[in-house]
Amino acid sequence: MADEALKGYRGPGAKVLKKHGVGVWSDVEVESTTGGFKGLILPRSETADDRHIVLKLASGYNIGVAAETITGITEHGRREAHYKIPEKEFPFDPGKPNVKLIGTGGTIASRLDYRTGAVIPAFSPGELYGSVPELAEICNLKTEKLYGVFSENMAREQYIRLAERIGEEIETGVDGIVIGHGTDTMHHTAAVLTFMVQNSPIPIVMVGSQRSSDRPSSDAALNLMYAVKAAAEGDIAGVMVCMFGPTSDEYGLLHSGCRVRKMHSSYRSTFRTVGDIPLATIDRERIIPLHDDYPHRRDDRGVKINAVYNDKVTILYYYPGMRADLVDAIVDTGYRGIVIAGTGLGHVNKPLYPALARAAEKNVHIYMTVQTLWGYTQMYVYETGREIMGLGVVPIANMLPEVAYMKLCWALGQSDDHEEVQRIMQTPISDEITDREPYNGYLIYQGGIPEVQDFLRSTHR
Repeated sequence: MADEALKGYRGPGAKVLKKHGVGVWSDVEVESTTGGFKGLILPRSETADDRHIVLKLASGYNIGVAAETITGITEHGRREAHYKIPEKEFPFDPGKPNVKLIGTGGTIASRLDYRTGAVIPAFSPGELYGSVPELAEICNLKTEKLYGVFSENMAREQYIRLAERIGEEIETGVDGIVIGHGTDTMHHTAAVLTFMVQNSPIPIVMVGSQRSSDRPSSDAALNLMYAVKAAAEGDIAGVMVCMFGPTSDEYGLLHSGCRVRKMHSSYRSTFRTVGDIPLATIDRERIIPLHDDYPHRRDDRGVKINAVYNDKVTILYYYPGMRADLVDAIVDTGYRGIVIAGTGLGHVNKPLYPALARAAEKNVHIYMTVQTLWGYTQMYVYETGREIMGLGVVPIANMLPEVAYMKLCWALGQSDDHEEVQRIMQTPISDEITDREPYNGYLIYQGGIPEVQDFLRSTHR
């Protein structure tokens, strides 16, 4: 058998394919000591082991069958898969709203790379329409691939340019903007855009997917449809995140850009509003606001773009026994800002006090948040909190640690003056600081508890 038919297989895997006269893209039935399987033989990742054959089942999922367990393979044909979705020119309807889709990368704009077995950011935004034609029923869509990176590679340069592009698009008169973004740091980008793009007259909707487009359980298409609908038809202006509500496909949620956080590594319902309730629910038919005081869509173009960012800032997640030399090292490296995620109401241990005092003497800007995520820093309650404030650490209410980090980067991009930075940090731009958290803004369901089990039985079976 030619090596081309093996595509990454070697060792025991290549040997069993050669023995049965089959290769990559063969449609086969495999008999093994662990059971029978029907599927398409896929290329093997160059970084994977050499002991398994990979099959794509009719369900769309992939499995690995150990080569040593295979007793027979019957080929029923070949059907090479193509994972490139052709771009389609989006149809124009003068009666529909105009939406701009800006792609930055991530799973919503991705494909499977069989060379490495990894999901890579390779689909352009235009290709998304090729796979989600329903978008044409909602709006006129123009696309631009601004970046093609995983979200962990979003940083100062990308934030600034993205904010500038949003401002430019708003000036053209577009009705809404959708930003395709990887989910891992989407809440970071949503927060910094909230500060960089103020008083937006239109919706700016960030969207991604937890599962790539080649998987049957992908949430990419529905998330994208919901996001485009929110951008085209929604009355809520400003930066928000649109993702699955429940892990099923019943509806999506719109979250405020400053109160949202990714809370699960793989669930499709990974994004949650923290310290408040979501802005709205959304499905294919309607958008239902859950707040009365949201910023409404306007006809003017009066957006304020302030795209500045100083990345000499860090988050210090406090842990018991943290040593002072860690803070000293941060300061000696030239960092200008520190956001502390403290314990309880905003506390750290006493051995850190001298280092915090030295940092404050060098005019390093230090802000306290709480690692509990829900709730407020309340540093007047205990002596520890009052002592820490006396060292120059500033409590920052119920701002989430990542949001405080992004806001401090943005504030230091404008000034290094201590009083001015504190004024910026403590002046709410959106709802990064709220007067109170609603009683239903903190809900963590714990399985096994009788009332939760009753709820689950009554609503989801």
